[in-house]
Amino acid sequence: MILALVGNQNSGKTTLFNALTGSNQHVGNFPGVTVESKTGFLKNDRKIKIVDLPGIYSLRPFSGEEIVTRDFILNHKPDAIINIADATNLERNLYLTLQLMELGIPMVLALNMMDEVRNNGGTVNIRELSRALGIPIVPISAINNEGISELMDRAVFVGSEKIFPSKWDICDDGPVHRCIHAVTHIVEHHARKAGISRRFAAIHLIEGEDEMASRLGINANKIELIEHAVIEMERETGFDRNEAIADMRYAFIEKICKDTVKKPKISKEKLRSDRMDHVLTHRFLAIPLFILIMFTVFFLTFGWIGNTLSSWLSLGIDALTGWVDAVLTDFHINPVMQGLVIDGIFTGVGSVLSFLPLVVVLFFFLSLLEDTGYMARVAFFMDKLLRKIGLSGKSFVPMLLGFGCSVPAIMATRTLSSERDKKLTILLIPYMSCTAKIPIYTLFCASFFPRYAALVMTGLYFGGMVVAVLVALLTKKTLFQGKPIPFVMELPPYRLPSLKSTLILMWEKARSFLQKAFTVIFLATVIIWFLQSFDIRLNLVHDSANSILAVLGKWISPLFVPLGFGDWRIATALISGFTAKEAVVSTLNVLLGNLSLPSLFTPLTALSFLTFTLLYTPCVAAVATMKKELHSGMKTFGMVVFQCMVAWITAFVVYRIASIIS
Repeated sequence: MILALVGNQNSGKTTLFNALTGSNQHVGNFPGVTVESKTGFLKNDRKIKIVDLPGIYSLRPFSGEEIVTRDFILNHKPDAIINIADATNLERNLYLTLQLMELGIPMVLALNMMDEVRNNGGTVNIRELSRALGIPIVPISAINNEGISELMDRAVFVGSEKIFPSKWDICDDGPVHRCIHAVTHIVEHHARKAGISRRFAAIHLIEGEDEMASRLGINANKIELIEHAVIEMERETGFDRNEAIADMRYAFIEKICKDTVKKPKISKEKLRSDRMDHVLTHRFLAIPLFILIMFTVFFLTFGWIGNTLSSWLSLGIDALTGWVDAVLTDFHINPVMQGLVIDGIFTGVGSVLSFLPLVVVLFFFLSLLEDTGYMARVAFFMDKLLRKIGLSGKSFVPMLLGFGCSVPAIMATRTLSSERDKKLTILLIPYMSCTAKIPIYTLFCASFFPRYAALVMTGLYFGGMVVAVLVALLTKKTLFQGKPIPFVMELPPYRLPSLKSTLILMWEKARSFLQKAFTVIFLATVIIWFLQSFDIRLNLVHDSANSILAVLGKWISPLFVPLGFGDWRIATALISGFTAKEAVVSTLNVLLGNLSLPSLFTPLTALSFLTFTLLYTPCVAAVATMKKELHSGMKTFGMVVFQCMVAWITAFVVYRIASIIS
């Protein structure tokens, strides 16, 4: 059995999904967090699959989320729909409920956050509302795990027994009613053949959806008949087609809510959120407070907490490396094989693993900010700034995800309805410093800027954002002309973060980091070790300067001489960083052997190197995702070249200015 979970953004849909499946799906408080559907099996029953569809407000196929949700329901035909609605804002949530009912699929309405409604003096007459809508309704509190088992029992029952919504016609006899019925008769045969509810098909044709006409295979004569019915409805109502349908739905919602809902008083959560927003979204204080909050996060992550944990893990890895080295020596293992294990695998992979605590701690704090609802506010007050560079606040969501990983961030641009905004956002995402670069920053800050590590980290993160702004200003009048799309979003109330959600995200990031360490980085480390251990005749070399790697590195190292780091080993590390940014650290550790970073860099060249690694092309996985989203190899290649040019120019400017100042 397949159950589809559908609801508005911020209705608690993903929290319910976690409660039902125990899945590692992260809960977010801003739109765009779920771009693709997520699946999981019901706890203790792998015969029931739950599909978590993106949060949407409507089934009109405008945004990427709406397209994903509608296509899944129409093409995969789930056994039942669980529609989750925010009981504290029922009028808005029921608009989507009415659209889902039109699909003619068994469904259950889950009224979430009923605990907040009760605590603030509100009530919902569940029985009467269920009778008015013609579908089963179950009151729940997903975050407190209340009513979940009853909801699942009801959903499984309606799905297995094929109990369809009993309420079809929600409008009184009038122009809209007559138009819907006329179009329903016109498309009845086509809808039955396509396996689509005739009422759903009729309403979407009235709303002027060409995609629905193509799906049903309706000829020009019937489209003309439909248009005549629509024109007659518009003439009689005085509304255009979309206004008339929306008015019909909202009139019905207003009527049933008046009879069944006693609105709660303004909640303590709402009052608290308003007071906090007076400060956190203040027109002058919002951005300085955001910078201060992020600086604090970096200070705690790369200072006392994260750095201490990372040091402990490094000591453990060093001890394990020493023990394995001693065992291999006692067993008289071939020196080449021992070099591969110790100098290649343990030195390369181990150097990256030691940064795992930093990644986990950083995402612990970011998850707290996300779950409280603060990150939604950041998207809100960044809209004004982003409009000045040719983007809307909606682009901030993918860019924010870029601080975690460029791959899901680039995929999240599917939520942008404008191709122009999508392409510009994809170009800028790599300038948001992903977590894969944390090992590079940490290694160099510890070696060259130990007293100012948090300041340098903050400078790198915000420096990437500044470069993104400058690039956007440069390209919005040339490559990406046009206006940004309008931005509308709902600000959720501030809530205490969920410990479960935070721990799930920490585990996801740790798992992703470990998978990369033992796959991509492991392979890159072995290849680097081989190339720096043998010459072009495959003879073992005692000096890596005579190796295959040195030959390759010396070909491209002149490009980096103006930036202050022309050594072939550095050039090689940057190339390996194309496989995964963490590989830069493992490559340097393998190539340096017993030497330290100051043998290759000075503080000035280290600053230039950090600037270049911040801005140059992302990893191969991100580039592949770019190609998939842009549907063009040439455009992707152009973006990669452009990003490398921006990185080179910026690093050159930073190096020259720093040289003059010093």
